[in-house]
Amino acid sequence: MFFETDLLRKTREHAESLLSERTTGRFPYHNLDHTREVVEAANEIGKRSGLDKKDLETVLIAAWMHDTGYCNQVTEHEEAGAELARDFLQQNGSGPHRIEKVVHCIRATKMPQQPEGLLAEVLCDADLYHLATAEYPRKTEMMRQEFATVKSQPISEEEWEEINVRFLRDHVYFTAYGKTELQPRQDKNLRKLEKKIRQRRASTELPSGAAEELVKENQKLKAKLEKEKNKLGRGVETMFRTTSTNHYQLSDMADNKANIMISINAIMVSLIVSVMIRKFEEFPNLILPTAILTTVCLLTIVFAVLATRPRFTSGVFTREDIHNRKANLLFFGNFHRMNLEDYEWGMLEIMKDSNLLYTSMIHDIYFLGKVLGRKYSLLRISYTIFMYGFVFSVLCYAVALTFFPVY
Repeated sequence: MFFETDLLRKTREHAESLLSERTTGRFPYHNLDHTREVVEAANEIGKRSGLDKKDLETVLIAAWMHDTGYCNQVTEHEEAGAELARDFLQQNGSGPHRIEKVVHCIRATKMPQQPEGLLAEVLCDADLYHLATAEYPRKTEMMRQEFATVKSQPISEEEWEEINVRFLRDHVYFTAYGKTELQPRQDKNLRKLEKKIRQRRASTELPSGAAEELVKENQKLKAKLEKEKNKLGRGVETMFRTTSTNHYQLSDMADNKANIMISINAIMVSLIVSVMIRKFEEFPNLILPTAILTTVCLLTIVFAVLATRPRFTSGVFTREDIHNRKANLLFFGNFHRMNLEDYEWGMLEIMKDSNLLYTSMIHDIYFLGKVLGRKYSLLRISYTIFMYGFVFSVLCYAVALTFFPVY
């Protein structure tokens, strides 16, 4: 049972009044029973997605109101439901920000679903929750009846099964909970429906022996495809591993090069301070070359240090960042200020979704490359200053000793 605030109670009563009065008996599928099931599903998915009470309340309000548009019209019912929700919430003193969130969630349920944000994703997954349940065959038959009676589009059982197979193949759940918990169950329903279609076709078109051979051949093809898929997966993993290793080796090389520059020039500055400065009274002609050499050494050290100087980001991510695929938890700079529980939750979410995992790895390699680009750019400046500056300093010493000797 979902929690119920005063506003949720008013919303429920309003939606139940509208739907029971205007949809009962008219719509076999889009009626009050369906709305109640969507609300329960939204409550389940919202809690599993980590919504706080305020956001969960927003989603449940949208769930109660999302099909009220059927009370007035069938086409564009999402827009009609959104406007009914807007009017109701305005009458009950809800703020404009809350109202727009509810309206956005309801509009997102329009087919094909394209939700933006976690709240809309939760409602969209809840609206099609039945695709992943044992009730799916009964629900889809109710939908076929609704097409025939309300929309005047009678569809044969065979044609309806083909339509449903295409729909199930194309549909994916949006939330992490939907991907890990609901998608496998939906795929199971898809396999059952595909098997039913194959059996029907085999019984009407093929002899029993030929049907069995066709099934065996299909199984062989599936096994071959699965094998090729595994090969591709290993190739992708090798690519990521090799690329990451190369990046880290290049980073180590850059740090070593910077360390060489820092060490050499630090020694040179120490020698200048300890030896040359004491000789200025005796050899004043060496003051300018020594000053130039000291400046060159200091600039070289500065750019070498900048090349190895670490840069920190905020070190904080939100659950919204994970769901919107904006956080890269493979880089410590994005989580070093987070507590263990939030970081563990984020990593588990990434591991549940292979696409999100690969996206994080791609982002990690990309930003490693950006850091390497900055390092090598600063190192190039450091080496250039040292090379030309050192040569120029030696020439200055030669000029000072040759043309301005001290007697």
